[in-house]
Amino acid sequence: MSKPVVAVVGRPNVGKSTLFNALAGERISIVQDTPGVTRDRIYAEVSWLDMTFTLIDTGGIEPESKDIILSQMREQAQIAIDTADVIIFMTDVHQGLVDADSKVADMLRRCGKPVTLVVNKVDSFEKYMTDVYEFYNLGIGDPIPISAASRLGIGDMLDEVTKHFAENAKEEEGDERPKVAIVGKPNVGKSSLINHLLGEERVIVSEIAGTTRDAVDTEITWQDREYIFIDTAGLRKKSKIKEELERFSIIRAVTAVERADVVVVVIDAIEGVTEQDAKIAGIAHERGKGIIIAVNKWDAIEKDDKTIYKHTDRIRQILSFMPYAEILFISAKTGQRTRKLFDMIDVVLENNSMRIATGVLNEIMTEAVAMQQPPSDKGKRLKLFYITQVAVKPPTFVIFVNNKELMHFSYTRYLENRIRDAFGFQGTSLKFIIRERKEG
Repeated sequence: MSKPVVAVVGRPNVGKSTLFNALAGERISIVQDTPGVTRDRIYAEVSWLDMTFTLIDTGGIEPESKDIILSQMREQAQIAIDTADVIIFMTDVHQGLVDADSKVADMLRRCGKPVTLVVNKVDSFEKYMTDVYEFYNLGIGDPIPISAASRLGIGDMLDEVTKHFAENAKEEEGDERPKVAIVGKPNVGKSSLINHLLGEERVIVSEIAGTTRDAVDTEITWQDREYIFIDTAGLRKKSKIKEELERFSIIRAVTAVERADVVVVVIDAIEGVTEQDAKIAGIAHERGKGIIIAVNKWDAIEKDDKTIYKHTDRIRQILSFMPYAEILFISAKTGQRTRKLFDMIDVVLENNSMRIATGVLNEIMTEAVAMQQPPSDKGKRLKLFYITQVAVKPPTFVIFVNNKELMHFSYTRYLENRIRDAFGFQGTSLKFIIRERKEG
């Protein structure tokens, strides 16, 4: 089941970042094993009761003039409408209802997506309630009073937001077809790749109507198996500003990755892996998806017998946090190796949902421990008692140990490599949870 996406929209200085930080807590810096992926605080994972969702801050520029503020807000609202399942529209009780709020409310009202209207900076419900009622005039439902800074009313707001998730879940349930997201920065050839896959005689195509989001979902049948391709290209790229475009394409990528089983990160062979490619790949890695790096425009590269190795080494170096990712050199223009993509997607799908029997896992672990002693500290040695797989997509393992502190990241990585030696798991990340169990 893909995680719902919630986007926050509102004027500058209404407290979007404060709310974002209050909801995301300190969990933003969870990329300790992802070198080179600096994290703009564009998105975060938030848990409420038994639900988890991805929160997106559509924010960005804080312009001076009223006209620019309105056009910026419209742009943000459009990103939210395009990508989110639920939109939080944030206003400010101190500034009251302003013209820009009403104009954006019109857009949100027409879009048909669920909107939760939030009135921020309500530090005292008694004092401000009459001012909060003014926001009923926006005509997008009951305003929910909160104070992001002192965390008042946030529970009520989250109850309201998560209420809408069940409706979306119903739509997606029952669709067992593998979902493949084609992501990458603008102009690397995402659309041409999809068009090429569609162009095969044996491919049957139908645009899927009625999908809740505006991302273009395309149904492709290859050798009697149906796939849903989620394309993030070509959607309203009005912005001329590079930073905004980048932010925009990262938000798109987050949303597409969230819904996908396998993510194909398209990079430009001529340009090589850029920082933005690394960011987008990092999102898929963090979300535990199956990953394929498709190096496009391979036809434009001068080659000798070492070219492919050189390029592979360079990609592996920059994307060192995901050594398991599959790499495929393609040309969407000439069609070179594009059919191989389907075989690779199938392999990655299988690995991402592979289950290993507990007995076999424990044999591998015992052998690994015998080959390389677990670390010790001040005379205490790490003991590993037991390992078992608790989930798939991504394959997730729990290891029971005597002392969590002693289980260094490098030893977990060592065990991961032993498991990969035995079962491959190409194209998918593995997740390890370390639990303490007292001896005796």
